[in-house]
Amino acid sequence: MTYSAHIDSFTRDNLPPESQQPEFLFELPELKFPERLNCAVPLLDQHIAEGRGERVCIQAPGVRWSYADLQERANRIANVLVKDMGLVAGNRVLLRAPNNPMMAACWFAVMKAGAVAVATMPLLRAKELKHVIAKAKVSHALCDLRLAEELKLAAVESPELKHIRYFNDSGVDGLESAMAKHATAFDTVDTARDDTCVLAFTSGTTGQPKATMHFHRDVMASCVCWPPHVLRPVADDIFMGTPPLAFTFGLGGLLLFPLSVGASTVLLEQGAPQDLVDAIATYKATILFTAPTSYRAIAPLAGPLRNSSLRKCVSAGEALPGATRDLWRETTGIEMIDGIGATELMHIFISADEAHARSGATGTAVPGYVACVMDDAGKPAAVGEVGNLAVKGPTGCRYLADERQAKYVKDGWNYTGDAYSMDADGYFIYHSRTDDMIISAGYNIAGPEVEDALLRHPKVAECGVVGAADDERGQIVKAFVVLKPGTQPSPELTKELQDFVKQTIAPYKYPRSIEFASTLPRTETGKLQRFRLR
Repeated sequence: MTYSAHIDSFTRDNLPPESQQPEFLFELPELKFPERLNCAVPLLDQHIAEGRGERVCIQAPGVRWSYADLQERANRIANVLVKDMGLVAGNRVLLRAPNNPMMAACWFAVMKAGAVAVATMPLLRAKELKHVIAKAKVSHALCDLRLAEELKLAAVESPELKHIRYFNDSGVDGLESAMAKHATAFDTVDTARDDTCVLAFTSGTTGQPKATMHFHRDVMASCVCWPPHVLRPVADDIFMGTPPLAFTFGLGGLLLFPLSVGASTVLLEQGAPQDLVDAIATYKATILFTAPTSYRAIAPLAGPLRNSSLRKCVSAGEALPGATRDLWRETTGIEMIDGIGATELMHIFISADEAHARSGATGTAVPGYVACVMDDAGKPAAVGEVGNLAVKGPTGCRYLADERQAKYVKDGWNYTGDAYSMDADGYFIYHSRTDDMIISAGYNIAGPEVEDALLRHPKVAECGVVGAADDERGQIVKAFVVLKPGTQPSPELTKELQDFVKQTIAPYKYPRSIEFASTLPRTETGKLQRFRLR
């Protein structure tokens, strides 16, 4: 690196040592980015410069912004950050809001000002926000007024955080009032392609969250690998979905990818099943992003989506059970696009389009990436052998000042923490997280496989499967089951479910213990928290 626009060098000073970083691959021609790159230029400014400013960019209830509208607001916010709040390039800016247009405008303002966006999940409490602020040395914050309470509590104990503005605020001290005093023009900072622009905190299954560092080139790499080769969106597409913009799955699917092709996005604060089905009809959405759990919840209401505007459905965030894929296809006629990504690698790196989807398999390595299954000795596993998923590509893990970097990156590979096998055609088949494998009486049993079997039973709404300690077998398979409305737990139903699993998959995999629950613990992004079940 010969140049950086960052006056505040905190992120560069806290990159992992070169020896602990993964090997990066830039073999695709579209990955040859110029040394100077600010992702706000190709994603936003360039559309206006090339005459597409009046195209619809962002919609929401009561809101319809063009690309020029978004640019104007982002420029005004960038002026507030720099001229009123004293921001300099490289400062970290905490962003806190549900999925709404102002959140998107704030994100682009941070990019244009050469700062680093630290987006946070709306449900985080003060205790969690304090950790994020301290870890990232956050100096500035832009927050939806409705989420002010927890941030104010965190700020009391966060001396680093000196400047806060609240938006969707009609008061004289609100961000909108400050924006009105500034020009609609702003000179986007000429950042380096390897200046950090995003600090994404992982949801993590145990321990403290980790902050992953992504450069401007990483943001653009995520736009030129999976979307054009697998999703294949067009400028007339209308994107919609549920993942928060604070989650890289949501940031990509609901903001970066639509803008990368000049399309539009619909940002919804509420993603309940009926709300989503209604919104798809209202906005004529064509591409849907959500997690498997959401697809299963929407399915009973999704009949009207058959032969509607909707043409592509993307599933990620957790493993897609074959039963859910089949149910969605039978209900809507749409074959899902499955994919696995990671916060550490920004977005999806293994996937398959509709024509090449295989039930039970995630897909193949996305162009630009290579992937393999490694055995415990760090050698490529045989075809069909379960091992550790390892990935290389144009993006990769850089934890902010975190000793866990050495565990995630080994010999240049990113180890995602997923247990996979690969078939003879190069399709990757998910088995479990590497810490979720259940070993019972010498058998290796993947919890998601048992979950998939249980989900095929007509009385099961949701389930989670983990290993429980057992003196005789080491571990037994234990299932936590949420029943569909109108169904009551009973010993007879327990046996019925156990017998059903025995008939669906290998009998030794059946849950020897079943506990009925009203809900299952999930992260805000919809991932099942198996560690809490354990």
